[in-house]
Amino acid sequence: MAMPRTGEAAGFKKNKATEYTVQDVMDIILKEIPGAPFKQTVDTLKSGTASQKVTGVVTTMFATVKVIEEAAKANANFIIAHEPTFYNHTDDVNWVLGSDTVKQKQELLQKHGIAVWRFHDQWHAHTPDGILYGVLKKTGWVQYYTPGEHVIEIPATSLKDLVKHLKSSMGIEHVRVIGDAAQICKRIGLMPGAAGGQMQMGLVEKQHPDVLIVGEVHEWETGEYVRDSMLLGKKISLIVLGHGVSEEPGMEWLVEWLQPKVPGLAVTHIASNNPFVFM
Repeated sequence: MAMPRTGEAAGFKKNKATEYTVQDVMDIILKEIPGAPFKQTVDTLKSGTASQKVTGVVTTMFATVKVIEEAAKANANFIIAHEPTFYNHTDDVNWVLGSDTVKQKQELLQKHGIAVWRFHDQWHAHTPDGILYGVLKKTGWVQYYTPGEHVIEIPATSLKDLVKHLKSSMGIEHVRVIGDAAQICKRIGLMPGAAGGQMQMGLVEKQHPDVLIVGEVHEWETGEYVRDSMLLGKKISLIVLGHGVSEEPGMEWLVEWLQPKVPGLAVTHIASNNPFVFM
């Protein structure tokens, strides 16, 4: 199947003979997820209603102001985002009391009549994990993957060349690295997103990868652990891609996965991109 266009908001064409509500699309997705719908999950509507008719679907990592505006220009009123819309895990709009930014974002969504649904827990529960599989496709590592595992074995390469491959295949401008650029890497620990220090360090301790590739770390946890492990003579390096860009391929793959299930409804991906610049 040809990969869909990404990063573009233009080109939505809806077949008027086919109509879906937000609930219809969610139901179509969740029937493919083992155990879904989950009783306890952050995968809830953050704006809009389940009964509204869908004019187009956008997948993304974060429903940023820019993504919302691009979706509106494209007449797409349903955004499926992997991560929170209102800056905390449960999307509690009162997490920071009186936030003007939260209020303005709510008003923007209401203005354009856009529904936002978070698809996090249940996309990770897909077989294979929707986010991880998207990353494996993007990097060309699907052939090395064993379902359920977070360690793969690739042809031996230097840390420097591994970084170059990740940057070029995933379209990432800058990454952060702890390690020796000349180190030979074969066993790869792959944990996109923010799994947390305990899981990241636990993977290293139990499965002994040559390098751990993550989205983000608590610097005082995994970062210091890897640094000390190296100084104690262990063969381990760390590559930090950035949270959003590390999981974006999984939301991009969601377009390819979902589009055949909703004929007549345009589904596209708009990347939320990295919020940071390097100076």
